Amino acid sequence: MHSAARLMKEGGAHMVKLEGGAVMVETVRALAQRGVPVCAHLGLLPQSVHKLGGYRVQGRDSEAAEAMLADALAMEQAGADLLVLECIPRQLARRISESLSIPVIGIGAGPDTDGQVLVLYDMLGITPGKRPSFSHDFLADTGSVAAAIVAYVQQVRSGAFPTDEHAFD
Repeated sequence: MHSAARLMKEGGAHMVKLEGGAVMVETVRALAQRGVPVCAHLGLLPQSVHKLGGYRVQGRDSEAAEAMLADALAMEQAGADLLVLECIPRQLARRISESLSIPVIGIGAGPDTDGQVLVLYDMLGITPGKRPSFSHDFLADTGSVAAAIVAYVQQVRSGAFPTDEHAFD
């Protein structure tokens, strides 16, 4: 609670994002009961990527998919205000999105979520090393950073991005 208060007061955060499933439910509940807006994050967890074995699609087998769905429902019931799903199969993202009443935001989760997010470096094609397969270089399409951001927003709103090539089976 102290850390969340500092992030909001000193850092100007409007919401606290917590990565992880069932283990984080009580933390989400405690924060939500105290009026702290919470964004839950499931799938690929960037802060735990080395424990997950690297940047890999999560939730591909039925057991992992069912566990992720249960975690998503538990996060919503605990008071999460929205959920980010990262690097999971499109069908699982769709199933989770249809099961929740809170907004579900995808990053590498296909087009069937309520919204999309993409890391700016990936959106601009300037990520060092290998760029994620679910990203698109909007800068190459437009020629300026401002135009690339506008293009990204327009393509997400129109449903032109992400496409099947930016999703996992």
